[in-house]
Amino acid sequence: MSHGTQTLSLPRWEDSIVVVEPPGDEPGAWAGAPSAVVADGYIYLAYRLRLPIGEGRGISNVVARSPDGVTFEVVAEVTKDQFGAESLERPALVRTPEGRWRLYVSAATPGTKHWRVDLVEAATPEGLSTAPAVTVLAGDDTIGVKDPVLHHDGSGWHLWASVHPLESWDDADRMTTEYATSPDGVAWTWRGTALAGRPGQWDARGVRFSSVTVDGDTIVAAYDGRATAGENWEERTGVARGARLADGTFGEFTAADGEPVGSPHAPNGLRYLTGVTLPDGRTRLYYEATRADGAHDLRTEIA
Repeated sequence: MSHGTQTLSLPRWEDSIVVVEPPGDEPGAWAGAPSAVVADGYIYLAYRLRLPIGEGRGISNVVARSPDGVTFEVVAEVTKDQFGAESLERPALVRTPEGRWRLYVSAATPGTKHWRVDLVEAATPEGLSTAPAVTVLAGDDTIGVKDPVLHHDGSGWHLWASVHPLESWDDADRMTTEYATSPDGVAWTWRGTALAGRPGQWDARGVRFSSVTVDGDTIVAAYDGRATAGENWEERTGVARGARLADGTFGEFTAADGEPVGSPHAPNGLRYLTGVTLPDGRTRLYYEATRADGAHDLRTEIA
């Protein structure tokens, strides 16, 4: 998402373009939670469509393709019913080193606050719609796991996921970002907490990585944070930095000082920031943001 290790491209908003409209025009209707991949001359974008609570919540994950990064054609879609889920959240779209396509899907267990992550894999993006699912991050009675961010390099597969404690129904919105590694992107070993909220800061209630940029042994993350339970679903975006350890894994991250980036429209949500590097070296950003009527749209801009 950035060129160099010390900076991360952040949205400026003024020149942003709506890529996907939400499926409604009221708070709780969202298009967003993007994940982007450049492949075969196209930008592929995976995102979530959501309706308000009581009207369907996260109804589907969509994979779409664009030659210019702005106008997209849908090539695959999975629905919450395919996963027996009450809701779907941010998908992670990945092209494997072998050229196969993977979609990591965050699925809510009905009637609970529990989340798990399932994986579907296919030879083509179109094949993701009907590929069988396998659970790769199950969570348990004490934690829900969702919204993975993935990176693959010479030391293997790396993943950062949003983990929610389930001991208390009222506190299940709290979140830390936990780190895991894998030899194949399927079987994961948890390594510890990458980032947690900071007491008294804008991210005190919880933090969730939305993307990472690795440059050699340094890594920069964009993350969503909120100060209170009341800011749930309206997180803003900050930056955290980390480094590779001697064994090839990554350690804890340190959040950057300063105020987060938000939408100009109250309650100012701007979240799930991700980006792709274009052939000309520029970065195209994608993010979900609150608009004037309270719905969320999926936007893009050139950094």
